[in-house]
Formats: sequence, structure tokens, C-alpha cells
Amino acid sequence: MESLPTAAQNPLHIVEMSAKRRRTRFAADSAAAHALNRASYDSIAAAWDSARTTLQPREVAFLDALLEGLEPRAEVLDLGCGSGRPLAAEILARGHRVTGVDQAEALLALARRRYPDGNWILGAVESFAAAQTYRAIVCWDALFHIHRSLHALLLGRMVRMLAPGGRLMLTVGGSEHPAFTDTMFGRRFFYDSYPPGKVLEVLVANGLRPVLAEYLNLPAGGRDKGRYAVVVEKP
Repeated sequence: MESLPTAAQNPLHIVEMSAKRRRTRFAADSAAAHALNRASYDSIAAAWDSARTTLQPREVAFLDALLEGLEPRAEVLDLGCGSGRPLAAEILARGHRVTGVDQAEALLALARRRYPDGNWILGAVESFAAAQTYRAIVCWDALFHIHRSLHALLLGRMVRMLAPGGRLMLTVGGSEHPAFTDTMFGRRFFYDSYPPGKVLEVLVANGLRPVLAEYLNLPAGGRDKGRYAVVVEKP
């Protein structure tokens, strides 16, 4: 009887096992990054909320572009909403309805207490999916906390949740820098992002039309890896 080849004799088996190990390692790394950021944001919730109270001038311009032409009480999804301040608060103030999703329970508690008219959901951006569609979607300063290998998948999901004619507003990292961790208010956070050009390619490949796109912070070397903002529209 012919014996089965060993792993050393079967290159295909080696490739399959190697791919399996990579998937297992990635899942562990992704889960660790998720847990790190959730714990850190819960820990600094009060400090973060106090520091992030108003929109910067260019953020107002991007929000104007996002909400342009929307009917009153339009449904807006805010992925990574935090405490709801300042973005969701401004969207509510302009007469729209907001569904906010965040993994940090302490931040979400602030949103629920401060803005009872919002629909606040405890959950991860990575796993959130809704059957309904939204007239606008926000993912502001949230996507770069997630492994970049998930970004194309998540952007595609956002496109599916976006109603025809709706717009998506998001920020990404401003450079090709590899994944890293850094501290904020004494706690460590995970960061990762495709460069702006790659993100725009993914959005356009999903059929979206750029409306507004620019650097909010140029990469300056050292800790500042840059920050790039985009508003795109679904035909």
C-alpha cells in the first residue's frame, strides 16, 4: 500500500498549514487590538469626553458636505461614536436621527445620558451590520484603530448599508506607516491604516464618488503619522 506523504513531502499541505497559522495569528492579533482599545477608551472616557467638545473648522466643512441635501430627520449611522460629542451631537442638533455604535461602554453611557434621542448600540465597528440602509454614515477617527487587512471588508459593508444618493464620511491614517501602538491620556492604543490613496481606490472600486478629500494633519514624522478625511457619495 502506498503511504501518504508526510508534511515535509507535501508542499500543498505545508502551504495550507502556513495559511491556517497566519489566519489564527491574525485573529488573535485583531482580538488583542480590539480588547486593548476598548479597555483604554473605557479607562479615559471622562478625559476624552472633556477634551473633545467642539468640532474643528475643517470638521464642520466635512460634516456640511456629508449632510448636504438631506431631508429632515434623515437616518445617520455613526460608527465609533464615542460619547456622541461633538459629531453625533451636531447631527442631532441639525434635526437628523442618529444610530451610534461604539465598543466602549463608558463612552456610550455618556452618549445615552446626554443625548436620549439617539439610538446608542454597544458593539464593535468590525462586527456591526444592519439590514436597513442609512442616508449618511460616519466613521470618524475609528477605522485606524482596526487592522488594515479588515478595512476593505468594512468599507464594503458600509457601502451596502448606505442608501443610494447617501454619503460616507471617514478619516484614515495619513501615511503607509506599519501598525503601531501609542499612548493617549496615559493609556496605550492600537493604530493601523492603509495610506489615503489606497483607501480612495477601495472606495472608488465600490462605486463611490469622491466629494471632498484632504489632509487634516500632514505626516510630520515621529508620533504624528498624519490624518486624512474623505466624503464620498453613492450613486
